[in-house]
Amino acid sequence: MNYKVIGLFIARILSFEALFLTPALGISVFNKEYPAAKGFLISMGIILLLAGALYLICRGAPSAFRAKEGLACVGVSWIVLSLLGCLPFYLSGEIPSYIDALFEMVSGFTTTGASVVPNVEVLSKGMLYWRSFSHWLGGMGVLVFLLAFIPASGSVHLLRAESPGPVVSKLVPKMKNSALLLYGMYIILSVLNLIFLLLGGMPLFDALCTMFGTAGTGGFGIKADSMAGYSPYLQNVTTVFMLLFGVNFGCYYLLILRRFKSFFKDEELRLYFGIVFASVAVIAINIYNIYGDIWETLRHSAFQVASIITTTGFATADFNLWPTLSKGILLCLMLVGACAGSTGGGIKCIRLLLILKGIRKSIQQVMSPRKVVAVRTNDTPVDDSTLSGVNSYLAAYAVILVGSFLLISIDGFSVETNVSAVVSCFNNIGPGLDLVGPVGNYSEFGILSKLVLIIDMLAGRLEIFPILALLSVSFKKSH
Repeated sequence: MNYKVIGLFIARILSFEALFLTPALGISVFNKEYPAAKGFLISMGIILLLAGALYLICRGAPSAFRAKEGLACVGVSWIVLSLLGCLPFYLSGEIPSYIDALFEMVSGFTTTGASVVPNVEVLSKGMLYWRSFSHWLGGMGVLVFLLAFIPASGSVHLLRAESPGPVVSKLVPKMKNSALLLYGMYIILSVLNLIFLLLGGMPLFDALCTMFGTAGTGGFGIKADSMAGYSPYLQNVTTVFMLLFGVNFGCYYLLILRRFKSFFKDEELRLYFGIVFASVAVIAINIYNIYGDIWETLRHSAFQVASIITTTGFATADFNLWPTLSKGILLCLMLVGACAGSTGGGIKCIRLLLILKGIRKSIQQVMSPRKVVAVRTNDTPVDDSTLSGVNSYLAAYAVILVGSFLLISIDGFSVETNVSAVVSCFNNIGPGLDLVGPVGNYSEFGILSKLVLIIDMLAGRLEIFPILALLSVSFKKSH
């Protein structure tokens, strides 16, 4: 393990984090929020001092990454970014507990949107901007952003460790160009989202924060009622863009190449929208008696389905009050998640697709033991290592899910609260059911439960293995 490579990379990414704090500092100064501005200034100073110290210690290290260093870089970088990125909340006094501030920051960077702040409207505008902007940074990946400007040999290991999904490959031969292409598409979609929100009369600050949450599929709202107070037009715009950001960005690249047939034949994309349309229809039928108007019913149904399956977490209604069938569907959508290679979380539609095809393969082999059956997606054979990776992921997923549920159950809340809290944090969604529903928050949990949920959020965003690698003794001792 080349620790200097890791240290040098962290020094660079910390420098970017200090830069990313600058707009929030400017907003605080402009609005005369001096305690917040002081928090940002001190935080930037601490971050730059640590970055400078790391650079002096690790300068001269080679820039090449192996798979092991890529995993370590991703895990350590996200942890360090969170540990330091939460300082403005804590130093300004707006979130007086460091653990709570860390929870809020990890929730921001991992695009979870779970909050420990009972009333977000009491936060300063600078803090609201920073917590929402952290969604946008974490959505596509902080390290992917860095790779677009500071490419390194073997950096594909960083992309694969940070990007969501079982199979991640370069869109174009050069890693730097792949990262630039991903962020180019991300920025274009973000700008389009912002324009449509502004056309609907949303104030610029609100539109920016909403766009950050939508693009990163994060869901931090700047209003106590999330998106409920905005017009139906703005809610519908957000619904559409949440779904768009839940699509694999590789599909958008197919559109750029004008490979329309391949785009529409993509099996994961078809499964994703099939689940969305079916869920919207069933929930709309189930909740029609609550609203009485078909268009209002469809609007709330579509918004919540889009918000949950893309793991965004915005809300226009308290779905805690919906019938059990609707809540059950939303809980299932929390587990499924969006497409691989999108900004959404969850297990991912491609894994669900591979699981279903794997089950069909097993049934066929039981019925015809001598028959050779291959699993294929988009007419391409899926190798055994990919299928094995999916099975390993699901096994680790189940173990962490059960372990986390048991640990946070110490606080004594309801089973519905604990299960949905773990599922919501692990799948980077935000709101759950009961106590942590769309009108609730996570402030009532104890310190141990918050630390468990912090680890869940990081593990869920990084697809489990980078965090497990850091916690593994054998990983630390390997050469």
